[in-house]
Amino acid sequence: MARLFTPEGASGRAITGFSCEAAMQIGKALALLMQNREGRPAKIVIGRDTRLSGEILTDCFAAGCCSAGAEVHLLGVIPTPAVSCLAERYSADAGVMVTASHNTYEFNGVRIFDGGGNYISEELLNEIERLVTKAPREMKCPGGDMIGKAIVEKNAEWDYVRTLMKQIDGDLNRMRIAIDCANGATVSTAEKFFRGIGANVVLINNTPDGKNINDGCGTVNTDRLAKCVVENRCHAGVAFDGDGSRVVMLDEKGNPVDGNRLTAILAYAMKTDQKLNANTCVVSQTTNLGFFRWAKENGIVVSAEPGVGIRYIVERMLLGGYNLGASSSGHLVLLDAIKTADGQLAAGRILEILARSSRKLSELAGVYEPYPQIALNVQLRPEFAGRWQDHPSISEIIAFCSQKLEGDGRVFVRESTASPVLRIIAEGRDYDTVWQYAQAIAKTVRDCAGYPEENG
Repeated sequence: MARLFTPEGASGRAITGFSCEAAMQIGKALALLMQNREGRPAKIVIGRDTRLSGEILTDCFAAGCCSAGAEVHLLGVIPTPAVSCLAERYSADAGVMVTASHNTYEFNGVRIFDGGGNYISEELLNEIERLVTKAPREMKCPGGDMIGKAIVEKNAEWDYVRTLMKQIDGDLNRMRIAIDCANGATVSTAEKFFRGIGANVVLINNTPDGKNINDGCGTVNTDRLAKCVVENRCHAGVAFDGDGSRVVMLDEKGNPVDGNRLTAILAYAMKTDQKLNANTCVVSQTTNLGFFRWAKENGIVVSAEPGVGIRYIVERMLLGGYNLGASSSGHLVLLDAIKTADGQLAAGRILEILARSSRKLSELAGVYEPYPQIALNVQLRPEFAGRWQDHPSISEIIAFCSQKLEGDGRVFVRESTASPVLRIIAEGRDYDTVWQYAQAIAKTVRDCAGYPEENG
């Protein structure tokens, strides 16, 4: 039986997969566990992104919490890192974000933070899952005058934005930037924040209709943003995903600056300013091999986290006392300020570095030369979700390609934590070679566990 939770939360196709009933039951279990641990009714803050199912699933989650006696504070449309931030600021017992991150509107789910703004422990996630899936009768609700209530937080956006603004020193000096909100959660905060730190802002994809979140825009597709940057003669472009946790930037020519290059820019500047704790940054397994070579040459220690998901990067940072962490997909964590990946904060810091340097972003982005990397996604058939690695043909082609690249590159294959998609990365010194290996693995997965290419 498939697990309800991944380490990052629960998700699935909205309503049919991740259902109203599931949202209500998870809310009830969370509220009861928080109440049991603290000996008083729980206080839970809940935010959401703009997808069509967001409001009804938020209401269901809130209803489950209130039925268990919790006091719910509704944050409205707001980025995931804002929920982490405001859970701590509002002295809540937990924070919940209703989102499916970078996925299209058909998907939704929840991410849960503790009262300190960190991801809730896996121990508590496991207990919530046990109550919801195996022991729902153990969840006894008080009823009567012990029913909780829901309160709308009218100042949530500004409370979060002011927190971000305090993390930026100086002014962007009327720097002109184009921002792609992906028709997602940052529509509520991006203009406030970037204008607040002194930028002239051109906004695109900031009119959500419930269905256009991540639809050919944001971090998924930066073509329109590139055109906007060039036409408006912007200093930079900034693209967010649907929940505002990840960021991709574009230089003044409209060329993408990915998570690896953004991490290098931040790491070098923080080390120069003696603000990079232990001269160390924590990265994901998919970080480009060229980054490791560059970091060594510049006296920066790189700690590669083997666990898949931003929560493991954060846990490694907390354990080692580090303050910079990142994934190659554009999740950047500045732990001194926000306890999870925050696309807006990371972009603000990069723009601050840009303004201070009097250089162009294209020059800063040339900080290192990445290895050629091919990344492909293959949609899995439902019966192979979580089981694709058991197919001998798939394991054999991955082992073959890995062996061929050993010492000169690598292959990395994993299943997405948010949807039934297999992510395939091949990396090495020779582009044609890694392209062939990535395509070979993708074709084998489609033939054995996925869909034909025209449908996949």
